[in-house]
Amino acid sequence: MSYAKFNFSFYVTCCCLFLSLVNASTQTSSENTFAEQLTEENWDHMLIGEWMVEFYAPWCPACKALEPIWEHLASQKKNLNINVGKVDVTDSPGLSGRFMVTALPTIYHVKDGIFRQYKSPRDKDSLMEFVSEKTWEKIEPIPGWKSPTSIQMSVISQFFKMSQVLRGIHNRLMEDFELPTWGSYLIFAISTIVLGAIIGLFVACLIDFIYPPKPVMPQDKKKQEEGLGSFMQEKSIQDEEIVENVKDDLVDEESEQEGSETEEKEKDADKDSKTEPSSPNVRKRKPRKAD
Repeated sequence: MSYAKFNFSFYVTCCCLFLSLVNASTQTSSENTFAEQLTEENWDHMLIGEWMVEFYAPWCPACKALEPIWEHLASQKKNLNINVGKVDVTDSPGLSGRFMVTALPTIYHVKDGIFRQYKSPRDKDSLMEFVSEKTWEKIEPIPGWKSPTSIQMSVISQFFKMSQVLRGIHNRLMEDFELPTWGSYLIFAISTIVLGAIIGLFVACLIDFIYPPKPVMPQDKKKQEEGLGSFMQEKSIQDEEIVENVKDDLVDEESEQEGSETEEKEKDADKDSKTEPSSPNVRKRKPRKAD
């Protein structure tokens, strides 16, 4: 009886081990035939080795058309000695900002941290040839300042994450609280103004703390007062000179007018003397006898 129990337990144990091995092999084979899902937590896996990565969205018709072709490429990754991954931009908006994805689907080739964008046809033969024939060597890599591993692209990815958060808040305000669109925008505008004022005040206080203003000494005050007094004196002197110049100009104009009037009177007198020779005041000269 004990021998039969032992055989039965041994048989059950062997069956369990066989099933576990079968499940592990099928899981491994399925993993090897499907593209690896990359997110913001594990995207750095593509920095090691050679990768073909697709950026897609579930609502994109072109991405749905590319899906069977991409899965076929993933099934051949063992023969091509590459890794195949895909990124859902709706779940990982930070990666779409890090890679500056502006159209869907977008495909990148990555070789040891060097990124190149794939812009060739998206059929099976073109994708297979791109990897097997190493056509990617003819494409210029993305410059360092635009590389997804650079600091500036990391900052841009944070902005993309923030935009996704703000979009979620906007949708929640409209769906849960039933606010109109303009009401949600008004809340965002007021929040932006208040937040900007707080940040500006904080920056001003920080600058004053790092570079405090120099205290004004009594000597400096005296110098400032003396400088102000000399400035006022100079200004008053300039004003007086302007007034004197104006007066001189007026006097010159009056003298010119008087001179012109006297000249006109003299001319009139000469004319009268010529036109009236018989006036009593004019003396006639007697003719002198010759010696």
